Amino acid sequence: MSENKESIKEEKIDEVEENLEIVDNEIKKLQEENSDLKDKWQRALADYQNLERRTQVEVSQRVSSKTNDLLLNFINIYEDFVRAENSLSKEKIDTSGIIAVIKNMESLLSENKIKPIDAVGEIFDPQIHEAVSMIVDETLDEGTITQEVSKGYISGKAILKPSKVIVSKK
Repeated sequence: MSENKESIKEEKIDEVEENLEIVDNEIKKLQEENSDLKDKWQRALADYQNLERRTQVEVSQRVSSKTNDLLLNFINIYEDFVRAENSLSKEKIDTSGIIAVIKNMESLLSENKIKPIDAVGEIFDPQIHEAVSMIVDETLDEGTITQEVSKGYISGKAILKPSKVIVSKK
């Protein structure tokens, strides 16, 4: 009987060991699956964050582009007012109303951090200047801007309108 009990105990131990082995294998499978799912989740999260960043940059660029287009149109109107004031003042016509409008426009440009590009006397920079003509002048360095044909404007780092200039050459 004792042998029988021993035999039953051994069978039960073997059975428990088999069950433990099965459970261990299942745990390993679940851990691998969990690790795989975690990796996929982290990749999906990274993809989403990258998409969100790209979308924000694209929206920001579109808004900036549209704003700059609007400001460029405004600058063209501003320059028309300046030309009109110059023309009328040469004719000795009262331009006080136009001058008031021009000052308001200049204030608006200033509030939006739009600055005219200084050109005369500077060295030609194709990023911010557009050469419309060249003149020979031995007294100036090569590429010095001698005259500004049309004012240029800059907003932050964006060139709204390049200065149209006449450049010296030797």
